[in-house]
Amino acid sequence: MDAIQLLRGLTRLKNRRLHLGVAGSVACYRSAELLRHLLACGIHVSATLTPGAKNFVTPLLFSSLGAVPVYPEMFSGEEPFAHLEPGQTCQALLVCPASAGLLARMAHGLAQDMLAAQILAFDGPVAAAPAMNTRMWNNAATRDNVALLKSRGVTIVEPDSGLMACGTSGEGRLADMPQLLAHALRLLCEQDMAGQTVLVTLGPTREPWDGVRFWSNPSTGTMGAALALCAWLRGATVHAVAGPGIGSALVPALPGLTLHQVTTARQMFARASELWDTASMGMFSAAVADFSPRPYGAEKFKKEGTDTFRVDFEANPDILRTLSEKKRPGQRLLGFAAETAPDMESLMALARKKLRRKDVHVLAANRVNAAGSGFGSATNAMAVAGRDGREEFWPEMGKADVAWDLCSWLLHS
Repeated sequence: MDAIQLLRGLTRLKNRRLHLGVAGSVACYRSAELLRHLLACGIHVSATLTPGAKNFVTPLLFSSLGAVPVYPEMFSGEEPFAHLEPGQTCQALLVCPASAGLLARMAHGLAQDMLAAQILAFDGPVAAAPAMNTRMWNNAATRDNVALLKSRGVTIVEPDSGLMACGTSGEGRLADMPQLLAHALRLLCEQDMAGQTVLVTLGPTREPWDGVRFWSNPSTGTMGAALALCAWLRGATVHAVAGPGIGSALVPALPGLTLHQVTTARQMFARASELWDTASMGMFSAAVADFSPRPYGAEKFKKEGTDTFRVDFEANPDILRTLSEKKRPGQRLLGFAAETAPDMESLMALARKKLRRKDVHVLAANRVNAAGSGFGSATNAMAVAGRDGREEFWPEMGKADVAWDLCSWLLHS
């Protein structure tokens, strides 16, 4: 599971409408890939290609993949107001890729082609993902245009650095697909978590015993990554404290989403404690080891001369309970319980008990012994209990949808 697979499983934006603009760049073939990901989320996508873009890809490609409509050039179609239509029918507009020329037209209100006119007539959220040679990107004129667009509220999906089509290396490559997809989805989201600073813990912890062995569990961090991404999509500043094995493929680098990587339960406790002071919400989904073995040492344990051995364990800090005891008025907490339970009713009883014991606002429990709801699964079936007495059983659904609904519950708890 990676960030793209997670985001493709988000159905809470189904039937929202995004207009995709494609400008002339060798990177414009990647906008077709982005289109497929957006359609997988149930989003209605229309598209406009600039004359320059048509030198690299064709309108037929986008219409064949499912974009409806794909607008023609200015004055060549039967609809006299096609340059106004996206502003009347779509919630957001994304230009991907955005060439230096199109950024200049956007910045200065020049509307000589269909896409530039549509942008000028669009009063919803707009984003642009630049792609160009590094010298063009670093030119003072381009930098001024970008700064002007940012000052007007246009989101700029900053380009990456790397090898260019021309053979040179530098900044100006189109951003990676997880960033493009995340930004596109964020444009379509109500920013109801703006102003929130969210702490998320995710993944396993790894407690070393000797130089090569450790005590851990099979958590993949997928549920926590979904929480971090959904909170970010809805406008929050997010700090994700992740155990070993969780990297940028699952939690991509996004402005306002910071990944803090740790290994042991005590390291996770220390980092989460630091971040909790400035957080307004905490979502504690990590599968933290309750105990860690007392270290044997830095050397590998040798079995020669013995058929049995003993490992002593000591308790790790209870991250959720400790931070709950330190919470300020207004701070809200979501806890998780990965349980082995015979049925959902039994699971709810465990959720209810842990809700009280940990003193949190919402407790979400899943059966790790059930198919489609365990470690590494793409889905979860949940028993969710709230401090206000509200309780719900959620059927098996994608973890991004689970995360979205948990964010909503915690936000209004």
